[in-house]
Amino acid sequence: MSQLPPTIIDVEASGFGAQSYPVEVGVIRADGERFCSLIKPADDWHHWDEQAQQLHGISRDDLYTYGQAATEVCQKLNDFIDTPTVYCDGWVVDYPWLIKLFDAAGVSMNFRVSSLDFLLKERQMDVWDKVKEELLAQFNDRRHRASSDAELIQLTFMQSLSQS
Repeated sequence: MSQLPPTIIDVEASGFGAQSYPVEVGVIRADGERFCSLIKPADDWHHWDEQAQQLHGISRDDLYTYGQAATEVCQKLNDFIDTPTVYCDGWVVDYPWLIKLFDAAGVSMNFRVSSLDFLLKERQMDVWDKVKEELLAQFNDRRHRASSDAELIQLTFMQSLSQS
C-alpha cells in the first residue's frame, strides 16, 4: 500500500523577524489540489523588508491590489483543507505567521499545523537535501512562491520516501 502525500502549507512573509506578517499562503492537498492567496495587510501590519520582497517577488502594491482580506483567506483555508493536520517545513516561522493571520481575521483555525519533521523517517532526512536540489534543478525557473514551495516540499517528501 503506497502512502498518500501529506497536505503541505507554506507561507511567504513581509520579512524575517517578529514584526513580519504573512503576505501569501499556499497549500497543496494529498489529492494534488492547490490553494494560493495573496493577503492584504491588516491595518496594524507595517513591517516591510526589501530582502524578503526580493526572495518572493511580491510587492506591497501587489498585496493592496490583488490581496484578499485576512477573514476571506482564513475562511477559504478552513474550507479548502480537508484534513485535521497540515505540515510545513518551516514550522517555527510559518506557524506564527498563520496564527497572526487567523488572529487578525478573528477566525478559528479548523486544522492543526505540524512540523514535517514529525513525518520524516531517518533515511528521508539523510537524502532530503539531495532530493530537493534535484527537484529544484528540474523546475529551475519556478517562482519562489507559497503554492510552488508547498508543491516542492510535497514532491521532496514523496521522492525521499521512495528512496528510503
